Amino acid sequence: MTQAAHRGPVSHTVGLLLNSDGRAHPRENTLASITLVLGLVAAITSVFHGLHMISSWTGLVGLLIGAVSQLVSATTGQRALTVLGLGGAGVGLYLGLSHGGLFPAWPG
Repeated sequence: MTQAAHRGPVSHTVGLLLNSDGRAHPRENTLASITLVLGLVAAITSVFHGLHMISSWTGLVGLLIGAVSQLVSATTGQRALTVLGLGGAGVGLYLGLSHGGLFPAWPG
């Protein structure tokens, strides 16, 4: 007879999405959340031409942190959040670069 494996208690917060295997992954969850937030900031600020430095830098940092997050992710929920964040970070970086780049323009 097949016995069901006992899983520990899973909290009813974000843990249901990010900790779908029943174990806590604080580092991986943090990296996925930071990637998502940076991607959102980069994508939103890329709409405004004058905020090209913010969108470029947050996009670049979001892509770097997102790459690390993909490497260490343990569950599908973490990977999903990371991919959404990577998409926003990429859009923010590329539009920020097209609006003026990572650095301010030289005077004159």
